[in-house]
Amino acid sequence: MANLHGVHEPLFHISKRQDYSLPLAIAVRLVAILLALVVCGVVIVAMTGLNPVEVYAGIIDGAVGSSRRLWVTIRDTLALLLVAVAITPAFKMRFWNVGGEGQVLIGATATAAVMIYLGDRLPAPALFALMIGASLLAGMIWGVIPALFKAGWNTNETLFTLMMNYVATQIVSFCIVFWENPAGSNSVGIINSASKAGWLPPLFGLTYGWNLVIVVVITAFIYIYLRYSKQGYEIAYVGQSVNTARYAGINVKTVIIRTMAISGALCGLAGFILVSGAGHTISTTLAGGRGFTAIVVAWLSKLNTFTMMIVSFLLTFMAKGSIQIASQFSLNENASEIITGIILFFVLGCEFFINYKVEFRHRHREG
Repeated sequence: MANLHGVHEPLFHISKRQDYSLPLAIAVRLVAILLALVVCGVVIVAMTGLNPVEVYAGIIDGAVGSSRRLWVTIRDTLALLLVAVAITPAFKMRFWNVGGEGQVLIGATATAAVMIYLGDRLPAPALFALMIGASLLAGMIWGVIPALFKAGWNTNETLFTLMMNYVATQIVSFCIVFWENPAGSNSVGIINSASKAGWLPPLFGLTYGWNLVIVVVITAFIYIYLRYSKQGYEIAYVGQSVNTARYAGINVKTVIIRTMAISGALCGLAGFILVSGAGHTISTTLAGGRGFTAIVVAWLSKLNTFTMMIVSFLLTFMAKGSIQIASQFSLNENASEIITGIILFFVLGCEFFINYKVEFRHRHREG
């Protein structure tokens, strides 16, 4: 039957899995990570002649080798996690917000402005309230602008939000000219280094304790909001089909604008954490590419905010470890990034085998 009418049955065909299960997903991902480590080992030997085990030990040491390195890794994980959580409502709605980078920068700029101009004039509670409010408002505005154009004229949100990143970067550059410290340095320096006004204080003896509390609360809130609230239901409905949502009586324009207001505001809050709770300065590189890395985190986590905790930590872990092996083994930073890229390739690629199965052609014996 395979050669009926000269048509050959394909060697294999791909079909969507109907028996998707959590144990299968975990097993496939573990195999993918093991294969990635094997391939990375081959690449390490071919490129450098180094012992892969020593290189992997260097990655672990660079990420969590001391209490300070561990907390720096946690600090950067929290910032990445918050941006990933922030863009999740928009992605759930199929609004491709790639402007997280700019929304973080504009929120950070608003935070820095409050610290610089009002840091020594307001009591700490009022100062922090104003900083948080300014970061939320600035990020919200940056998110609502492309949403208004999408809702009103169906513009391409990907290009619009991407271009907004460049505008935000130029605004930061413009502000740095006025906030230079010392003059002529082309940098802001540490803001309020003497008084530490606007610096998030330690919590429970932890330097980044407030960062941890804020990000975990926001993560839990967005999970509940998307899963159990009426507005979360509307976001999912619009993401599935705009026309069906309209037929069901949902005001799609309102949902788009409201959702991007939330997404942008939370990205702005990430800017607050980066300035007040981490670096205590502002620069064009403050976001550090987190707006784009967060997209990878969101998709790897299937838009599950709690899964994002693990993925954010793993990506930050690899980033910190890569910096360590670059210096420890005198490797070019590109070499360490290749290792991270290979692991990401396998982790992303394994999603195909979780969602689909490949069935090969069975040979038929002729009687």
